[in-house]
Formats: sequence, structure tokens, C-alpha cells
Amino acid sequence: MTERETLAELIARSNRVAVFTGAGMSTESGIPDFRSPGGVWSRMKPIYFQDFMASEDKRREAWTRTFSGAAGWVGAKPNSGHLAIASLVHAGKVGVVITQNVDNLHQASGIPEDRVVELHGNAGYATCLSCGLRHELADLRTPFLDRGVIPACRACGGIVKSATISFGQPMPSAKMALAENAARTCDLFLVLGSSLVVYPAAELPLVAKRNGAALAIVNREPTDHDRYADLVINDEIGEVLRAIGPPV
Repeated sequence: MTERETLAELIARSNRVAVFTGAGMSTESGIPDFRSPGGVWSRMKPIYFQDFMASEDKRREAWTRTFSGAAGWVGAKPNSGHLAIASLVHAGKVGVVITQNVDNLHQASGIPEDRVVELHGNAGYATCLSCGLRHELADLRTPFLDRGVIPACRACGGIVKSATISFGQPMPSAKMALAENAARTCDLFLVLGSSLVVYPAAELPLVAKRNGAALAIVNREPTDHDRYADLVINDEIGEVLRAIGPPV
């Protein structure tokens, strides 16, 4: 049996699949990853959360990056891998999609918002760090680009930031709780395109294994968790998911 046939069989005999996606999920849509040569952080240094909060100059730099699209996190379309996951969700195989990505492509592929757990936030909108009010980027763009107005909350005047989780910013506890519950209760934990080096998210596959789930990893490069997996496929995600066919 080939690796792809084994993956198809694992999915077929599972009833509660939890999918976990990382940057490699979206590189096939043209979105750069963070850490590899040529990735986002090799082209620009991250702005740490503490610096964003303390410095108006850092907030201005962050918003300049946001509206220039320099990171390349938004504007892409779902690829065949995203669409394959969506088909598994709609077939009732996948209960939740946990993602480290901020590009909104799982939702754009047709997966309902409440089935996607975004551990690192979403680059498609902004939030007030004081009251939590959502702000649309389109409403903030013109005042910033035309008049240099750094976004502030229209409700409370608090600092507004893109809804991504920056270095040094606390992980969203409610999202982590949802992800941990999915890992504990799934019967197959399917990792797609994550190097599994960023904690605490990288602990989730091990949580699933400790609670009796099978673990499958599809990633172009080996990961530190490969030794725990029931199946490892080092290949392109979209190609693999297309090859295994529709859910059964």
C-alpha cells in the first residue's frame, strides 16, 4: 500500500478528524512562509507586541506594512489543498480545522467560521486591544494613507492592531482551549504543512497521540514529531490530497 493509499484509509476509517495547518498549507497559494530563506522574516524583522504597544513609531511601521501588503498574507485564493479540506468538512469527516495561518483561506474555501480555530489570528481585519471591537481594514486605510492617522478604536479610543498574534503577544486562551479539546477528542490528527516548531501549538499532535488518536503528517520537510506519527508524507499537500480522492 502506498503512503497516499494509507492516508486515504486512515481518513476513511476515522469519524472525528482534526486538521492542523501551517504555513506550508498556503505556500501553494503564493503566500510566503515565515522562517525559510526568502520567507517573511528574512525580508523584514518582526515587530514585537511590546514595541507596538509602547511606540507610536512602531505602530506606524506596522500599519505601513499592513497597507502595503508587504507580508503577502492577504489577497490570495484557496488552493486545491484548502478545497480538499473543505470537502472533508462538508462530508462530516473533519470536525475542526486548527490553523497557524492568518490568511483566511480556510474560510474562503467554504469552511464555516465556527469550524476554523485561528491560533495566530487573522490578517484580514483589525481589533481594538482594549474593548475587542472589530475594525475593517478598508475603514482604516484611507485615513492612514492620506492623512497619516494611526488607527484608534471608534468606540473607546484604544489602540487598534491587525487581528494577528505578534511575537510577545499572549496566545488566545479561548482558541487554544478549543484546539486542545479537538486534539483530545479526535480519532485522527492530520498535520498539513507545519514544521511543528512553534509552541504551544506544536504540542497539539502529541496531545492527540496521548489520547489515542492516529497521527498523520504531510509536510515538504521532516519535522521533529515525525517519530511519533503513524504516517509521514514528505510531499506537496495539494497534490497528496487531490490524489487520495473525495472523502468516503
